[in-house]
Amino acid sequence: MENFNPVTKNLVSPQKFITIGEIMLRLTPPNYDKIRVATSFEASYGGSEANIALALANLGIDSTFFSVVPDNSIGKSAIRMLRSNDVHCSPVILTTPEETPTHRLGTYYLETGYGIRPSKVIYDRKHSAITEFDFDDVDIDDLLDGYDWLHMSGITPALSPSCAEFTLECLKEAREKNLTVSFDGNFRSTLWTWEEARDFCTRCLPYVDVLFGIEPYHLWRDEDDHSKGDVKDGVPFQPNYEQQDLIFQNFVERYPNLQCIARHVRYAHTGSENSLMAFMWYNGHTFESRLFTFNILDRVGGGDAFASGLIYAMMHKYKPMDMINFAVASSVIKHTIHGDANIIDDVESIRSLMNMNYDIKR
Repeated sequence: MENFNPVTKNLVSPQKFITIGEIMLRLTPPNYDKIRVATSFEASYGGSEANIALALANLGIDSTFFSVVPDNSIGKSAIRMLRSNDVHCSPVILTTPEETPTHRLGTYYLETGYGIRPSKVIYDRKHSAITEFDFDDVDIDDLLDGYDWLHMSGITPALSPSCAEFTLECLKEAREKNLTVSFDGNFRSTLWTWEEARDFCTRCLPYVDVLFGIEPYHLWRDEDDHSKGDVKDGVPFQPNYEQQDLIFQNFVERYPNLQCIARHVRYAHTGSENSLMAFMWYNGHTFESRLFTFNILDRVGGGDAFASGLIYAMMHKYKPMDMINFAVASSVIKHTIHGDANIIDDVESIRSLMNMNYDIKR
């Protein structure tokens, strides 16, 4: 069966999407409370790859998530939440205490910012089930069979050596099977060093078609450059069009397999008000989105919403400017939704937002 593309007015063949990563329990004090004074926590589930699977499933994409979770009530609750949002979870492995001795689901605590006070995250994910699992018995060829698109991120390989090896093998197998492969650098300084992230992501790039989270320098080897991710000389790097176009051209020259590169740029006016825009390299050209200024209810998962929006737009063969504007609008809407994922099933509401007029503020 084919889907109708409301933008190009063409029929689009449906694609099967799979992503691989960790899902975590999220605990958040209500009413913008600080963790140190909280007497209760709201529980939900999230994680970069799971967020993207959830967003795409809600937009009607045939979406599958693979992970490893403990075979207990918490692990099963996380999977139940995914399934309730139409994400296929049949490949998920539920482990026993013998397979993963600590037998736990990773957890993180979110202290939601307000006004001039920024948000704060505390991770408690060491020795989670996915980090202790032995992937040697996972048949990657079978896992990826029948899918059209694989998405992975730089978070999963940072969890453990076994996760890193499994990530690279999945990327290689996806290339052999001619899947479209997207990868989000997603550098997490709490999980590994900048040098470790750069070196591993560099190994992944030859197998990637669509690249997200492009911090301007950390995804390639350059011993003369000492910037760290999106921070250069101690300040956030917010490029103009010419700077970003040059960075894109450098990536494409080194990795001609790349079909699309995209990154969003954030301007934080306060903890509660931000602006977002994005750049995208596609078909030999760099495109710049419009700028959106908005108030924030929940910032977590904004980058994942951007990635899922672009994946959706690419699957439906949007025009380049519609692709990048749809992606940014998806991220903006996510900032108005509690939880990690962009739980919205109305494509037209995203398209309506991307066509609205907004005041420009940087």
